[in-house]
Amino acid sequence: MKQRIRIAAGQGFWGDLPDAPVRQVEGGPIDYLMLDYLAEVTMSIMQKQKARDPKAGYARDFVSLMKEILPACVARDIKVIANAGGVNVPGCAAAVAEVARALGLGGKVKIGIVTGDDILDRVDDFLARGIELRNMDTGEPLSSVRDRIQSANAYLGAAPIVEALNKGAQVVITGRATDTGLTLGPMIHEFSWAADDWDKLAAGTIAGHIIECGAQCSGGNCQHEWQSIPDLANVGFPIAEASADATFVITKHEGTGGRVSVPSVKEQLVYEMGDPHEYITPDCVADFTTIQLAPDGADRVKVFGIKGRPATDSLKVSISDSAGYKAVGTLVYSWPDAYAKAKAADQILRARLDRLGLRFDQILTEYVGANATHGPLAGEPSPDLAEVQLRVGVRVNDRAAIERFTKEIAPLILTGPPGVTGFAGGRPKVEEVVAYWPALIPKSEITAAVEIIEV
Repeated sequence: MKQRIRIAAGQGFWGDLPDAPVRQVEGGPIDYLMLDYLAEVTMSIMQKQKARDPKAGYARDFVSLMKEILPACVARDIKVIANAGGVNVPGCAAAVAEVARALGLGGKVKIGIVTGDDILDRVDDFLARGIELRNMDTGEPLSSVRDRIQSANAYLGAAPIVEALNKGAQVVITGRATDTGLTLGPMIHEFSWAADDWDKLAAGTIAGHIIECGAQCSGGNCQHEWQSIPDLANVGFPIAEASADATFVITKHEGTGGRVSVPSVKEQLVYEMGDPHEYITPDCVADFTTIQLAPDGADRVKVFGIKGRPATDSLKVSISDSAGYKAVGTLVYSWPDAYAKAKAADQILRARLDRLGLRFDQILTEYVGANATHGPLAGEPSPDLAEVQLRVGVRVNDRAAIERFTKEIAPLILTGPPGVTGFAGGRPKVEEVVAYWPALIPKSEITAAVEIIEV
């Protein structure tokens, strides 16, 4: 059994720096490369892609990345853990296997695929058996939006990832696994932690939470002395240097930009945190109030003292449903009286929409450069503002009404206040609104499946 492993984060979301995983593999010694591609809305996007093309539904970027890094990962025995499978894990695995064969790695790669999270085709059965999948925020039963559901995925924990690694997988591809499970899995596998060793599982969970957003814990998006953080153009992504005793160090490769410090780690710790006493995952409940941080040298922060409690008997389910349409239009007004012009244009636009008999569930106006970020807290904008962007968004379950709105922005250039300096992006685009529906389901209803593909 190893006493220490290095787990490198290479993606904080689908669309993160494309070369970050490559630099993690090439920049120094690591044992695992963790890639987090999925967010709540991502699942619905992938479901739409799969509906148009049964071969789609996963992060195609992951396949092209594997083409670039797989030879080095095999040569150095770096294992890759990614939730890039989206709603088509087998399709993603097949694409990676094809890449491996094309690279001449036949017989050298085992791909573990984890399925069981996608429950879209089981929703009606659940509802019929009284499993209501009520919205965790509103208490509404899922039946109220049944005809609009686009995707439904349970969050799987680390256990199936551990199983795939135990079976010799070099690459593990999952669907909707928890972000933290991608990091906790390798620790359980390497250190043989017991399924009820709650303190250790909580420590591994928190390690995953710290590195799941990539460079957000190593200097990116950092409020603390952000102007002094060096070389963000070359920002180093984080590495969790974990020990069998469940202590770990957050660090990054030498020679990279950014900064790993106690403040940078603290900022990430409070990201998406609810009750700090109860950070609930499928694997355990972690107590954030027990976390202790200490500097451990340059760009090194030691994390220790973490306590955990038994896992709950439920899994969280991420459901998306269609909630109508939206469009956003913008115009930029210049000095003098930029803010006054933008306000006047908004009033004119609203009057015209009212005259046309158009009704929307919501009309949102923002004055970018004046108060869009802070709202009323910004106070009254200065009359000397050099420029203000008028940004108006509308939403309703009537595509025709949205399309009519999109035709009312450009006419303001010649039929409204003077000084328009930019018509951003042409006519606004009509977009479908995807709503998020969080729910809970008994763990007994969800069974993960693990399959090994030998290339």
